[in-house]
Amino acid sequence: MELIVSKNILMDGIQTVQNAISQKNSLPILNNVLIEAENGKIKLTTTDLEIGICATIDATVTQAGSTTVPARKFFDIIKSLPDGSDISMAMKKNNFIMIKTGKAQFRIVGLPKEEFPRLPLFKDKDSITIQQHALKEMLNLTDFAVSKDDTRYVLNGILFEIKEDRINMVATDGRRLAMINTRLPQKTLVDIKVVVPTKTIQEVKRMLSDDGEVTVKFGENQVLFVFKDSFIISRLIEGEYPNYKNVIPARSTSGVKVSREDFLSAARRASIFTDQDSLAVKLSIKKKKMTISKNTPYLGEAKEELDVDFSGQEEFEIGFNPRYLIDVLRSLSEEEITLELEDAAKPGVVRRGEGYTYVVLPMQLTR
Repeated sequence: MELIVSKNILMDGIQTVQNAISQKNSLPILNNVLIEAENGKIKLTTTDLEIGICATIDATVTQAGSTTVPARKFFDIIKSLPDGSDISMAMKKNNFIMIKTGKAQFRIVGLPKEEFPRLPLFKDKDSITIQQHALKEMLNLTDFAVSKDDTRYVLNGILFEIKEDRINMVATDGRRLAMINTRLPQKTLVDIKVVVPTKTIQEVKRMLSDDGEVTVKFGENQVLFVFKDSFIISRLIEGEYPNYKNVIPARSTSGVKVSREDFLSAARRASIFTDQDSLAVKLSIKKKKMTISKNTPYLGEAKEELDVDFSGQEEFEIGFNPRYLIDVLRSLSEEEITLELEDAAKPGVVRRGEGYTYVVLPMQLTR
């Protein structure tokens, strides 16, 4: 293997694949990046056996070949080299890789390609294609509600439901739920329900842009996200996702219409006085005013009034974890939102048209 590649282009490839390297790997080969060079391209691949990431970049390849090298050391070497420089790489005997640019040179010990795990192959039958900006919006409006509790592992990801020309995504941690449903660009033969792990979701979000398409392919316990010059492959979470439809309230005519930005700012300020023993902030609802307050005796107190339009019949008080309000408010873009509220014992609901629903359970207020 012999090649020349721009440092900046190589760094782009490295940054795409580096997060699939885990420090907890027990197999030495999983700490390596697979480098394959041929036909004017370099393909970089990393995996931790749960997720695999591959990026293809342009290079001048004078001799095709492949090997694996320790990812962290390789990344550190390339990062240390001058921006804009051209890097030459050559594989010597026993999988030694020579890296040169200017007067600097390095020799790094690798392992044979044959020891690197093979990523599974996919068929095109169970696949969808969606605009990247559309998928990004769907993930941004749901992923914050994914559970971080390992005891309910099936909730540690986003549920993808796809049938014909509709895609539905759901995330919940048992105290709040986010769901978004949208139409696909074209009708498909796919009819599936799968749970994609949160680590995979974060990597997909990192690679999504506002332009272009992404193809999502589904295999047996695997999912593949294909971009123009890269892809992510991941295991799916096994298990039965709970029947989320039962916890989504019917649309209510009782609610608080409020400026989203004002509500977000007030919730953030009130959250300053929360701690693990006292999480709930109080919303005092009146016809034209809503007061957000938090009083923690050993910390202090915050109180703020907002102009609102409340369509309910009776004034009341309700408690919420402010983080659960902040997450949805900062993810939406509307100038005004309506928080559906009926009484202090029932969930609050934020909807956007017919396609998005966010349900949050109230918390008991301490007196």
